[in-house]
Amino acid sequence: MTQNIKVNAAIIIIGNEILSGRTIDANTSTLAIWLNSLGVNLNEVRVIPDIEKKIVYTINELRKKFDYVFTTGGIGPTHDDITANSISKAFGVKYSIHPEAFKILESYYKPGEFNKGRQRMAWTPSGARLILNPTSGAPGFVIENVFCLPGVPSILKSMLGGLKNEISGGKPILSHTINLRTVESEIAASLATIQKNNTEVEIGSYPFFKAGKVGVSIVMRNEEQSKIDICNSQILEFVNQKNIQIISEN
Repeated sequence: MTQNIKVNAAIIIIGNEILSGRTIDANTSTLAIWLNSLGVNLNEVRVIPDIEKKIVYTINELRKKFDYVFTTGGIGPTHDDITANSISKAFGVKYSIHPEAFKILESYYKPGEFNKGRQRMAWTPSGARLILNPTSGAPGFVIENVFCLPGVPSILKSMLGGLKNEISGGKPILSHTINLRTVESEIAASLATIQKNNTEVEIGSYPFFKAGKVGVSIVMRNEEQSKIDICNSQILEFVNQKNIQIISEN
C-alpha cells in the first residue's frame, strides 16, 4: 500500500544556451510528468548559467529544501561542462575519475576515439553512483539526493527508466482535463467557487488559441481520483448551465 506522503523535488537547468534562447528547454516537462507518475511533486525549477559559484550555491540551497534535486546539462566533454566539478565542490568531496564510468566510455568508443575531452565525462564527485546511459554511453551520476543528468532531451529521457527504483514517492498524482470553447473571464467566478470548496484539488485554467478559435483548458490534479471526480462533476454542472461547448475531456 502506498503511503499518503508528500515528496517534493526541484530541477536546476544549467546552461548559457538556455538563458540566451538558443536552446529551448524540453527537459522540465519530461521530468515533471515522470516525477508526477512516481508521486513526487515538482515544486521549483531554476535556470542558471555555467558559472561555478552559481551552481555550487544553488545545489547547496535546494538539496537542503527538497527531497530530490535534478540537474540537467553541463556534463559533456567541452571546457564549459563544469557541472560535475561544481557539484563536487558543493558537497566538499574530491573530483576524480570514476573507474566504472571510465570503463564504460572506453569500451563505448572505437580505439583512438576516447580522447581527453571524452575522458572528462568519466569524472564525478567522489562516492557518486552512476546513472547508466543506454543512448550515448556517457553516464550521469547520483550523490545523496542530487541526480545529475545530461541536457540533451532524448538522452535524458532514455536514462529515466533506470532511476525508477531510486525514487521513493507518495501516491501518483492524477489529473483530468476539460477543454472548453470559452474565455477565462466567463468561467473565473464559477471556477473560484469550486476551488474554494475543493481546497485539496489543484485546479488550473489555461487559455489556448487553436484553429482561429480561443478556448480554455481546465486541469484538476490530486492523488485521489474520487476528489477529482467531485470537482469534475461540479465544473460540468456550471458548464452546462452556461451552455459552454465542451471540446474534449481527457
